[in-house]
Amino acid sequence: MASTPDHLFTMRNNFYLGAYQAAINCADSLPPLSPDESVEKESLVFRSYVSLGSYPLVINEIDDSAPTALQAVKLLATYLSSPDSKESVISSLKEWLADPAVGNNAMLKLIAGTVFMHEQDYNEALKHTNSGGSMDLHALNVQIFIKMHRVDYAEKQLRIMQQIDEDHTLTQLANAWFDMAVGGSKIQEAYLIFQDFSEKYQMTGLVLNGKAVCCMLMGNFDEAETFLLEALNKDTKDPETLANLVVCCLHLGKPASRYLSQLKLSNPDHVMVKRAASAEESFDRAVQTVA
Repeated sequence: MASTPDHLFTMRNNFYLGAYQAAINCADSLPPLSPDESVEKESLVFRSYVSLGSYPLVINEIDDSAPTALQAVKLLATYLSSPDSKESVISSLKEWLADPAVGNNAMLKLIAGTVFMHEQDYNEALKHTNSGGSMDLHALNVQIFIKMHRVDYAEKQLRIMQQIDEDHTLTQLANAWFDMAVGGSKIQEAYLIFQDFSEKYQMTGLVLNGKAVCCMLMGNFDEAETFLLEALNKDTKDPETLANLVVCCLHLGKPASRYLSQLKLSNPDHVMVKRAASAEESFDRAVQTVA
């Protein structure tokens, strides 16, 4: 029997690789979809808008009658749009996750894991993601375990993904993240994964940053800077590009203050901004003590 065509493959792939506008554009050219496919399509569209920073659009367009998956994406947009909304979003997430009617929704669990990872509450994130159920959840687990410095658990999640579909874009991405976390000779393998993506698909900021980080880990900062400047041309406000440029410039002995200033403006909650502010405060206190 012929297998059912995956109408959302290209759209999904664009989203995973950071081609968010391309993912949105795909939605207009799809054939008639099943109800479940339609919800996934809308989820991908709105998740793409979230990734582009268009939080008000997502919040305004998803109403209270929308499916749980879309309501979850709206919660993520609300969480990211304003520091003042974080407590109410986390409260709503916990309430929905405890509700037997919607608590097992894969998108709701994915959004919960994403929010709690942002909060650096990794144990709470894993409560909702660790059971898996989708490639997105397994990939998020890999990220969470890497952030916890538990590459052993990250590797177990990666092996599960490889058993499900070794060639899946998320499996390949998770493999690259794992290789970078392990380091050593694995970094070259991670670089080759990003290189393969750049040859097969549209070059995106995500792929360019992946190649750049691999180069930095291998000590090739000049090459890394080239990739990062190309990424910056694609999106002048991308926080990961700006943060990586700060690190790269410091290693090259070049001024990094402009990129750090841009990062403060575009993403004031970024971990690098917070660390820089903390270092400045510590320095000021030390100067006052000496004085």
